[in-house]
Amino acid sequence: MLRVEILGTPVDLVNLEQTLAWMEEIIARPLPHCAQIITTNPEAVVRAQTDPALKQALHESELVTADGVGIVWAVNRLTGHKLADRVPGSEILPAAFARFGPRLRVYFLGAAPGVAERAAQNAQARWGIQVCGVRDGYFRDEEAVVAAIHQARPDLLVVGMGERQDTFIHRHKARLGAKVAIGVGGMIDVLAGEVRRAPRWAQKLKIEWLVRIAADRKRWGRFPRLLQFVRLVLASPREQQIAN
Repeated sequence: MLRVEILGTPVDLVNLEQTLAWMEEIIARPLPHCAQIITTNPEAVVRAQTDPALKQALHESELVTADGVGIVWAVNRLTGHKLADRVPGSEILPAAFARFGPRLRVYFLGAAPGVAERAAQNAQARWGIQVCGVRDGYFRDEEAVVAAIHQARPDLLVVGMGERQDTFIHRHKARLGAKVAIGVGGMIDVLAGEVRRAPRWAQKLKIEWLVRIAADRKRWGRFPRLLQFVRLVLASPREQQIAN
């Protein structure tokens, strides 16, 4: 597995099948601590320029996949390597559920009260996964949440807490007791039926992110970061150094 850097942040050159195979290996032979997956996108890269905690989480994450088409473009433009396609959390999660099914113990953390419960129920009904815990993302006592996850000992911890999710996992990964943890953004809402994914045509054209932003005024504030990402990539020298 080759890791490269774009704008000082890492990306692993993996596809979906390689990601699932990696997860299967970690679940079968766990690390001493929770293995973290970050699905990075242009916004995360821009935030990491001024957010040391996020930048550290990215560099110390065991797997960093390209969530957005912008990351694929930046890797191909800057590094001298070719990344065939993105590997977003919206594809990793259902693919993992389908692959592992009843073998997989999953803890759902995030979204509004009641939403994670519906997501867990729907995922269990569709793929047969084992749900070993559920908690919404509106909490103040992190220690209590970490203790509950540790006690549940999930194979996979699914965290949907927006910009907080990756630093939360990183901050507690040594004590979570999960084999693998992944931040999935709004996928808990999607699994719960609260939000629909973009139309299939938008997914195929890889502009799902653009459709979501256009349809939701709350997301319009993301455009400045996306434009900043493009400017940074265009101004950055090619052939950036390989991270490892």
